[in-house]
Amino acid sequence: MELIQIEPHRKWLRRVLKGLGIILPSSGGGSSDDGSRKFKKIDDGDDEKYLKNLDPTKWKEQDHYRVLGLKYRRFLATDDEVKQAYKKVVLLHHPDKKHSQPEGDTETEYFACITKAYQILGDPVKRRSYDSVDEYFDDEIPQINAHSKSNFYTVFAPVFARNSRWSNITPVPLLGGDSDTKEKVEKFYNFWYNFDSWREYSYLDEEDKERGQDRIERKWIERQNKAEREHRKKEEMKRIRKLVDNAYACDPRIARFKEEAKTKKLMEKKAKEEARKNKLEEEERRKKEEELARQKKQLQEEELLKAKREAEKKEKEVIKKQLKRERKQLESFFEENNYFASDEKERLVYLQELNKIFLTLEHAQLSEFKENITSLASFEEQKNFFESKIDQMKSKSAREQRNIPQNKIDNGDNEESSSTKTWSTEDVQLLIKAVNLFPAGTQNRWEVIAAFVNQHTTTNNKNRKAREVLGKAKDLNKIDMTVKQEMNKISITKLLDSSKSKAKIEEGPSQRYEAPLEENNSLNTEQPWTNQEQQLLEQALKTYPTSDPERWSKIASCIPGRSKKECVKRYKELVELVKAKKAAKEAAQAAIKK
Repeated sequence: MELIQIEPHRKWLRRVLKGLGIILPSSGGGSSDDGSRKFKKIDDGDDEKYLKNLDPTKWKEQDHYRVLGLKYRRFLATDDEVKQAYKKVVLLHHPDKKHSQPEGDTETEYFACITKAYQILGDPVKRRSYDSVDEYFDDEIPQINAHSKSNFYTVFAPVFARNSRWSNITPVPLLGGDSDTKEKVEKFYNFWYNFDSWREYSYLDEEDKERGQDRIERKWIERQNKAEREHRKKEEMKRIRKLVDNAYACDPRIARFKEEAKTKKLMEKKAKEEARKNKLEEEERRKKEEELARQKKQLQEEELLKAKREAEKKEKEVIKKQLKRERKQLESFFEENNYFASDEKERLVYLQELNKIFLTLEHAQLSEFKENITSLASFEEQKNFFESKIDQMKSKSAREQRNIPQNKIDNGDNEESSSTKTWSTEDVQLLIKAVNLFPAGTQNRWEVIAAFVNQHTTTNNKNRKAREVLGKAKDLNKIDMTVKQEMNKISITKLLDSSKSKAKIEEGPSQRYEAPLEENNSLNTEQPWTNQEQQLLEQALKTYPTSDPERWSKIASCIPGRSKKECVKRYKELVELVKAKKAAKEAAQAAIKK
């Protein structure tokens, strides 16, 4: 293939090659075209004279491209061009082609430099190593000044173009123009801020490890070379980073995007302020209407309640009179039959049982009892019916007693005072909450639970022991489901009244275990946090620092379905939970040491 000779005097060609990092010699012997920066020049002397003056022992200092006649093509030269150039130079300078020379003449010793140049440029790995340190590549970075800002595209575009040759990733995005979108510009800077360069500096190794006398020396040489390469690589990446930083600072598009974002933020802030103002006005108007409606409704309800109370009062008076009449008739009936007793002792017992019936049965039930007993014909039938009613009342009372939860813990310690065995509704709820907070597997679990209950109780029973707490928890697990629900209903009102003056500690969403009275979920009016939401919240808290003024807004945007207020509330709950657990464990440890 015949080499194409490039005429370096053409101005447009000089600019194109300059953008690719190839610096052509100036015809006037001066600096570059525009004179704004100085570039290295390739000596435009006689190539053959340059070749013959080379020292084969200093082959690292020679320009391999110039040796093969490719000083203007350089890294753009293809493998075929390198091969053809080598053949051409060999035909011209091979020792066999020269006339016989006197012994000791070293005129052809430079031929070894030609061979070495082809060994470097003919091997892709060695050629890349040499191209990485090509002294004719322009490493200069435009500075941040008025000229760079006013001529941003003409100043920085050629620099990015020539440095793109080092990228392992292709295609490399170009600088673009003023009409590029924000996404395209951000993609460009993201690429260059994470630039993956193949440029390396093994060609500049001062020593060849193969020259080491033994394995230890060769390893030492390799470590020294590796350390030097890494140092040069870091300097190169700093250079690329500085190029990107300077471009970012001078880019008019970035300034425009920032101004647009600022304007948008101000508009959004103004819109939010206007919306807030309108919302406040609407809220004020709505509150006034609601207050009027509430007062009107309250007046109507008071009137209805008053009328209802009057009606109920009259109805109660009627029922009371009827009940009194029924009791009087029954008392007369039982007196006539001597209360169906055979002696005075039995008469006293039956009289007491009759009073219990009067106190227990309602009006309708008492009327039914009177009709049933008076409708019987014989004395024996009436007595048997009365005794069966007594047995029925006793059985019902026994069943109710069996279903009532025990208020003391059977822990084998009969010497404990009655005050420590009494559990209020609030203490029971604290026990349930503590069992949830400290699951099975917690070190000294029941001592920790006892310490938690003693810390938060408002009663005088603040010295409960682990055995007492364990026994109460076992008793709660034996309670019938209906009674559990009833106990929950009784305790809800008290807990809600006291929650305003106490710190709330709720169970975390990641705790999965069942505890006594777990059915009471009415205290939590918000949607419980799922495991996925909890993980997203924890990750967002790590991602956005406390110094960020928009931290909670950003955190809320990471958790679908959760507002900023809910995220802040959940964070405070977790902090209180951690503090409560820590305090309970410390109290338990202190109690154990005592």
